[in-house]
Amino acid sequence: MATPNETSVSDLSYEQARDELIAVVSELEQGSATLEQSLALWERGEALAQRCEEWLIGARARLDAARGASPLDGTTTDGSGSATSAGAE
Repeated sequence: MATPNETSVSDLSYEQARDELIAVVSELEQGSATLEQSLALWERGEALAQRCEEWLIGARARLDAARGASPLDGTTTDGSGSATSAGAE
């Protein structure tokens, strides 16, 4: 069995973290790892899943900023800095 990749999770791109997470899940599903190996894989998988979530949250924030929307309430600015409700006329 391969040992979990020792690359720092915080250094991984979204795609790298996702691909490694898929590999970790696949290895755990095979059931051939020892208990200690399974625990190490599980911990790595949890860290990878968190990293993916961080990337997705960051991407969402960038999209919201690009659209001019407040990420929490769906309001947009009207150019003057005043908030307007999304969909309001």
